[in-house]
Amino acid sequence: MESLEKTRFQLMSLVQKNKVKFLELQFTDVAGMVKNLTIPAGELDASLSKGIWFDGSSIEGYARVAESDMYLMPDPSTFAIVPWRVGSDSIARLICNVHTPDDQPFGGDPRAALIRAVQEAGSMGLAYCTSPEMEFFLLRVGQGGEIVPPVPHDSAGYFDASSDTVAQIRSQLMSTLASFGIPVEAMHHEVAGGQHEVDFLDADSLSTADNMITFRLALKAIAQRNGLYGTFMPKPIEGMSGSGMHVHQSLSYATNGADAFSDPGDPHGLSKIAKHFIAGQLAHAKGMCAILAPLVNSYKRLVAGYEAPVHLSWARINRAALIRVPRSAESGRARLELRCPDPSCNPYLAFTVMLAAGLDGIRRELPASDATEENPYSVEESSRKGHNLLPASLDAAIEALEEDEVVCAALGPHIARRFIESKRIEWHEASCEVTPWEISKYLSNY
Repeated sequence: MESLEKTRFQLMSLVQKNKVKFLELQFTDVAGMVKNLTIPAGELDASLSKGIWFDGSSIEGYARVAESDMYLMPDPSTFAIVPWRVGSDSIARLICNVHTPDDQPFGGDPRAALIRAVQEAGSMGLAYCTSPEMEFFLLRVGQGGEIVPPVPHDSAGYFDASSDTVAQIRSQLMSTLASFGIPVEAMHHEVAGGQHEVDFLDADSLSTADNMITFRLALKAIAQRNGLYGTFMPKPIEGMSGSGMHVHQSLSYATNGADAFSDPGDPHGLSKIAKHFIAGQLAHAKGMCAILAPLVNSYKRLVAGYEAPVHLSWARINRAALIRVPRSAESGRARLELRCPDPSCNPYLAFTVMLAAGLDGIRRELPASDATEENPYSVEESSRKGHNLLPASLDAAIEALEEDEVVCAALGPHIARRFIESKRIEWHEASCEVTPWEISKYLSNY
């Protein structure tokens, strides 16, 4: 109680010092879209002590009208001044957990699902950290505000020094993330024109998910202020590289912080726990895929036969493998890089299922397959050598999710059901769409 009172006092002091007039209480729906409830700064104390009630019946994947009442409980550790809203009407934000009227975590809250998964790891004496590499595009905006068709803001390539405008945006992004206290390792231009990547430093998975949600908002806001449009769509432009989100994962022992993945005596530098974790993620890769690559468009990026992580294999140097062991394992701390997620995913749900899959491998002591260091880009070669592939469409990924009891249990029945329902609708809509390709291919011939 004394600690809570101290936290309240500290936050209220920050609000007064920074002349904050309003607070944005943030949470996400099942799809990962950020939702805001704005309250006057004077309601901060009440929100911290008893929460703020809202109607969840209109939130994607939340509750039916008959069970719509719920309340937001802010997480005080997420308090931050919104840097692009500083001035006479400064705004601060708090990321919230969603609760039901009986004071229980709401089963449809993605953040709550990750908290459960983290607690499950804690019960096994383990702590889970992640560091994603988020790719995104900056697009030109037409005179009328149009962004279709998408046009990259530049034609630079991998690690190129691009225009002054981009350098300015990159500087603004880095400064903004620093003001939020978000640890970033680097930011650079990616392969495609207009494509960039930001690399987050290792942090506990809940903080990382919070930081990713914050970065999405920051990128959109800063791009708009510079007359551009930022997008995390996986494959916005045909014939150009898609945007992925490789996630580096580490596991440590909760008692002493020692690395649970590292074993210097192993040829790959990996412990038995690490190999069980790999085996668990490979075993549940198909079931996780709809969560990690959640859009119809995601499967325009995950295409077999290209340098895409669709093969259910692991390796050290083979970048077409689903899971890669970076060379940094030789420094004494091992990481596992999962390469199939894309930046459109809900990070809370993504880390939830990734952790659950790995823990299942540890719990059941699943044996890892041999590392696949040869290049399996060829579909024919992959099939001949017996490598499995990820689902080739959102429809197939949804079916795999439905069949995976471990992944569905990690999500919880509410999220699993609502996610599958919404994605089936999305797939049906896409299947009924008559595309420009179909018109150009068939109209003049049939």
